[in-house]
Amino acid sequence: MTVNVKPRLAVIPGDANGIGPELLLRLLSRSDIREKADVVVIGDKCLIERGRKDSGLDINLAAVKDLPASWPKDAYPYIETSFFDPDQIKPGVVDAKSGAASRRTLDVALDLARDEKVDGILFMPFNKEAMIRGGMGHEDELHYMAEHIGHDGPICEFNTMEGMWTSRVTSHIALARVVENISVDRIVDAVRLITDALVANGIDKPRVGVAALNPHAGDGGNFGREEIDIIAPAVEKAKNLGLPADGPWPADTIFLKAQAGELDAIVTMYHDQGQIAIKLLGFDRGVTVQGGLPIPVATPAHGTAYDISGLGKANVGATLAAFEIVARMAGSRRQARLAA
Repeated sequence: MTVNVKPRLAVIPGDANGIGPELLLRLLSRSDIREKADVVVIGDKCLIERGRKDSGLDINLAAVKDLPASWPKDAYPYIETSFFDPDQIKPGVVDAKSGAASRRTLDVALDLARDEKVDGILFMPFNKEAMIRGGMGHEDELHYMAEHIGHDGPICEFNTMEGMWTSRVTSHIALARVVENISVDRIVDAVRLITDALVANGIDKPRVGVAALNPHAGDGGNFGREEIDIIAPAVEKAKNLGLPADGPWPADTIFLKAQAGELDAIVTMYHDQGQIAIKLLGFDRGVTVQGGLPIPVATPAHGTAYDISGLGKANVGATLAAFEIVARMAGSRRQARLAA
């Protein structure tokens, strides 16, 4: 018998100098959040206060040292940290100390997830430059998270907007390094990871298209041989493994197929190949999912929005979408664990 259970989610405020604290308050002040997940808030008190000030909203928090057996009905459990210096918060500024403090807050959430005390994580936007300056030691938070929890399998950032998903074969690297980092196995991994994510989000029979790299999908080799030598063989290998791959399709038209409802997801070869399309279609509704990790993790895709930090203008739409996605994925994970 299937028993419906709410997932437990850790929610953290992200970069202190961006709109994250405001977004956290705007999200958790909604009356429907508790119906979908049991949420624990992790972060410094000064960021919660900043969120209250910027949003003009409030939430009830119940300070805890460890997670309760049963969730309070009128407050969110709150694990207070002390990583940020309130006097050094500088809205709109890339700051190494803020980046380091953001990472340490993330560590608390990751440790809870690794110990199976929460089923997923939602983080308000980080600033990669600040985190790298603050000693993250990786090109992005996804690779940092994988190392922190000891995961050495394939990983891949996903982006999604209102039912359209993308995964990437390469991500946060220079464009000049893309070709050397594309391989048959990495493309197959990207197809497999996005397929698993779609199934976890309730799509039983996903349709995944694979984008070409070169103009006109290489035009039969006239504009490059990557489609012939790497991408097409990868699509064939994915099909032989039972994965729902199709392509390679020219990158300038494949999103029209997705927009027409013919595809659920697109595997792109590099960061901006997919991000430009997703953000053009809905910048304030896009979500980034940290694919491949054993723990569902998501964040709004728009970033820290330093230009409006502290002005009380943050749009919660993408954050709400990220919450709903990670709640579904975490719910599936919790259900499977309880059934085992």
